[in-house]
Amino acid sequence: MNTKLSIQNVDLFYGDFQALKDVNLNLKEKTITAFIGPSGCGKSTLLKSLNRMNDLIEGCKITGQISLDGEDIYSGMDVNLLRRRVGMVFQKPNPFPMSVYDNIAYGPRTHGIRSKAKLDEMVENSLRSAAIWDEMKDRLKKSALGLSGGQQQRLCIARALAVEPEVLLMDEPTSALDPISTSKIEDLVLELKQNYTIIIVTHNMQQATRISDDTAFFLLGEIVEFGKTEELFSMPKEKRTEDYITGRFG
Repeated sequence: MNTKLSIQNVDLFYGDFQALKDVNLNLKEKTITAFIGPSGCGKSTLLKSLNRMNDLIEGCKITGQISLDGEDIYSGMDVNLLRRRVGMVFQKPNPFPMSVYDNIAYGPRTHGIRSKAKLDEMVENSLRSAAIWDEMKDRLKKSALGLSGGQQQRLCIARALAVEPEVLLMDEPTSALDPISTSKIEDLVLELKQNYTIIIVTHNMQQATRISDDTAFFLLGEIVEFGKTEELFSMPKEKRTEDYITGRFG
């Protein structure tokens, strides 16, 4: 299986604070990788580095190399192109204060697509991909802010898919949702893996075991252990991993 994202010797600092320490990971194409670990251990920091969201934070400095399909994302890659290829879904659903249709069409329009027929098709395809077309097809002109939390989050996933990314980053996408919405999003993520490489930060270890192929366990900015999810949870190689997944700390 091909490596989609390669992270080599990455250190990341916020001012004097070192948030990531010598991180090395190869993330495989069309798999789901979970990042687990206690709060403040660097999971979301690494996730945001993969599409350079950390560029927006003052005093953030990163060394080492992160490559997408072998191309260094920090040297010479256009950040808008990068974010088109590597989409992001946040912890709290954040639909734009506009109609369902305009939320989805927003990305394609910023990339210059004007044809109504083409936009209609992209909106429908994205909503279908996010398993929410049937619920939305009669509400396309209504405000996205009127949707339930679970629907808003699936709408945000559809919005991320509309620009046809290759990688989807998900930062605790279900932590604000009820169990039924969570289960719908997990089913959706499993379906999306046929076409996308997915990296998900989760506090919920059951979620990691349910949906991910590989898991990386973070502690204090370092990766303690990385491997197949099943093996990491059933036979962790590191005592610190075992202590975390059995609930002895964290």
